[in-house]
Amino acid sequence: MTQQVSLSTRFKKSAISTAKSLWGIFPILIAVLLIAALIVQIIPHLMKSGLFGNSSLTDTMLAALIGSVSTAQPIVSYIFGGELVKAGVNLMAVTALIVTWVTVGIVPFPAEAASLGTRFALWRNIWAFVIALIVSALTVGVLNVI
Repeated sequence: MTQQVSLSTRFKKSAISTAKSLWGIFPILIAVLLIAALIVQIIPHLMKSGLFGNSSLTDTMLAALIGSVSTAQPIVSYIFGGELVKAGVNLMAVTALIVTWVTVGIVPFPAEAASLGTRFALWRNIWAFVIALIVSALTVGVLNVI
């Protein structure tokens, strides 16, 4: 019986600690969601202004940067990528956009840094960006071979 009391006491302390942590991150999460909603609304206007169509490398880096800043559900990136392919944007650029959209998080960085640590969040985002560029090049390379 004393073991159950001890377990419930530890559970209560843990629940209170978790609630305090979430309450501390809550304002950051709200800001991240608001910024993400703003960015998702701005991107289609940037695309219509003729941002793409330069060199393959420039388009890929620009798409990777846009994908890094964009935050939404992954399904949105697939739809958006499909529309870019229809518009004639380079496949490597579209792949970089989709992969960075899903893996790199510039907008949610403050929330990630607050919960996991700034150093971890920074290195994770840097490596996710680099790997996204490698994946986009490998994807186009494999498709050209097949």
